[in-house]
Amino acid sequence: MTGYQPPLTLTATMLACVAEIGELVGRLSARHEAALTPKLRRGNRIRTIQASLAIENNTLSVEQVTAVIDGKPVLGPPREIQEVRNAFAAYEAMPGWEPTRREHLLQAHELLMRGLIDDAGRLRSGGVGIYRGERLLHLAPPASRIPQLVDDLLGWLAETDLHPLIASCVFHYEFAFIHPFADGKERMGRLWQTLLLSRWRPVLAWLPVESVIRDRQDEYYAALAEADRLAEATPFALFMLAALHDALQIGLRSEAGTEKSAEQGSEERSARGSSERLLELLKQGPELSARQAAQRLGLSSRAVEKQLAKLKAAGRLRRVGANKGGHWQVLD
Repeated sequence: MTGYQPPLTLTATMLACVAEIGELVGRLSARHEAALTPKLRRGNRIRTIQASLAIENNTLSVEQVTAVIDGKPVLGPPREIQEVRNAFAAYEAMPGWEPTRREHLLQAHELLMRGLIDDAGRLRSGGVGIYRGERLLHLAPPASRIPQLVDDLLGWLAETDLHPLIASCVFHYEFAFIHPFADGKERMGRLWQTLLLSRWRPVLAWLPVESVIRDRQDEYYAALAEADRLAEATPFALFMLAALHDALQIGLRSEAGTEKSAEQGSEERSARGSSERLLELLKQGPELSARQAAQRLGLSSRAVEKQLAKLKAAGRLRRVGANKGGHWQVLD
């Protein structure tokens, strides 16, 4: 036993989201797992890779990513083409990895970063920080502590009794906080969370949740920053659970043929999902401020304020009293 416990506050919203995701996964598995053809799986995998790399400024389109994977010539930056090849190899190798073994984590990083950095597959040996301009946003732990921190995290993962959905989100955040590699930590975090989720329900290996994250990139980084500020994974776990929830809804509706288009449908359904969770939260806590609601849902304050304005305009929500001392009234 490692004795290590990542800081986390379980909330009613978090547990409700886990229950909803479980129901959606059951529906997706029952309706579609048997019909998930190799062609459909491959298409989802390509969307996952394209979105995950796009989050980190890879400019290749879905069509270009498909061509790279098919071995066809593509006009694009050589580094971005290599990133696609590496990511495809890593996701294909994913079923053979045990998520709690350090050597498998290093193997995955070596595949993801091969030909991109000199120390692919090795824990970092120097200090790293995340900057915006000249402002330091996050100073990662010193390199001397990385092996022990990684082992502690993997040990916790092997022993935790948290629901796999929550555990995978906590791991993702803690991994990003530790920053165990010189480069590639975020794509590794997303890959390893997919591995963890696939061990819980195999159908989740093919769920392109990265597409939802890409569409909410500002909220993704805001949730990471808020988790850093609070020194616990809760805001990021809430964000990731919301992303998983909406990715499942998109998948179910896509299979039913109700998407208007890949991009427009994704954005509209994601917004609806966020609105419904916000309304449910305000039913339980009508006194919450926009900032408090944003923290509970793992979203940015700006995103919540937009949703509040839309819900009020649609006649589904009303503010009773002043901003300070007042409360929300859900009208439906």
